[in-house]
Amino acid sequence: MSNKTGQAPLKSAYDVVIVGGAIYGSSVAWFLSDNPDFNGSVLVVERDPSYETASTSHTNSCMRQQFSSETNIRVSQFAAEFVRNFRHFMGDDERVPELMLHSFGYMYLADNEDFANTLKESQQVQQRLGAGTRYMTREDILNEYPFYHLDDIIAGNHNLINEGYFDGNTMFDWWKRSARERGVEYVANEVVSMQRNDNGSRVQSVTLKSGERISCGTVVNASGPRAALTSRMAGIELPVEPRKRYTFIFDAEQPLDRDLPLTIDPSGVHFRTDGQYYMAGCPPDDDPGVAPDDFVADHSLWEEKVWPTIAHRIPQFEAIKLINSWVGHYAFNTFDQNAILGPHTEVENFIFVNGFSGHGLQQSPAMGRGTAELITHGEYRSIDLTPFNYERVARGQRFVERAVI
Repeated sequence: MSNKTGQAPLKSAYDVVIVGGAIYGSSVAWFLSDNPDFNGSVLVVERDPSYETASTSHTNSCMRQQFSSETNIRVSQFAAEFVRNFRHFMGDDERVPELMLHSFGYMYLADNEDFANTLKESQQVQQRLGAGTRYMTREDILNEYPFYHLDDIIAGNHNLINEGYFDGNTMFDWWKRSARERGVEYVANEVVSMQRNDNGSRVQSVTLKSGERISCGTVVNASGPRAALTSRMAGIELPVEPRKRYTFIFDAEQPLDRDLPLTIDPSGVHFRTDGQYYMAGCPPDDDPGVAPDDFVADHSLWEEKVWPTIAHRIPQFEAIKLINSWVGHYAFNTFDQNAILGPHTEVENFIFVNGFSGHGLQQSPAMGRGTAELITHGEYRSIDLTPFNYERVARGQRFVERAVI
């Protein structure tokens, strides 16, 4: 049932065809399989089942409650609940491991009054929704984390509850495995074109690289940084592009005596504890959209930007050694750096789960569940995710989130 250009599906028609099988394709597929009111057929088409270049494979698997918008906070609160009760959500399957959420927290540092006021306002929203974020003066921070150099910092926000690192790849693996066991079909293939009906209001079928034309009730765009290429097949322009993001693993000659929060420096560099080592990351100073297969690294970034920033902020890290580094892609929403969900305004059965701009892994439980609800019931039932719907892009109305890294 396979050929040189891809694995052929078992059937010629599916209720739902998901384009992309990484974290979002698998999240939507699993939540559909878990929804008792959904009894349709699901096909997941993944062009690279090794996931070697997928954003999912390059993720730093972090989670935070520190957003400025209520909806983003609620999305992250469900993520924390899902991770902390992972086996239960997976049907109390004894094969499923328990997941740990290592809550060392995010430490946002403000070097000016405007940003300090933004942190203060965001903290009040987060606190009202039950998050444990604290607004801290420079003195507060130094009392708890005396290793920082803060002469240029006036305040910060920090949260030690449900905020930190978790094993996102284990969550992904079990979504994929469980969805398959429940009847979701995955094929190693590629969607190369889409066919709409006569008035253009629906995608009737997709054509695979191996030649098959597959009829579909709903199409889900879960293509990560390739989302715009997938949308274009349906005649839709989408403001999502691949942007390079760098990750560095380093060892310290003088390690800290406590966990290093995920520290967001005003320079844009961030760094945190990573097991026995430390992890740092940042965007390049020149941050254009790139080709989906462009993972060429700028090796000067570590020497010229990241290392000097870390050594300035934590003088104890003057002597550090780079252990490993890699380049991944954000699926960057150039419109407002927030997720794009829901149906297209004209092609009604084309559903987006795109443009997460670096928030994708932590938001995948809530967004996958919500998209499954939308497909099954025609509405979001757990969290109202309509602020993320594509309709805002069509209207030109940005979703404002001030806590974007």
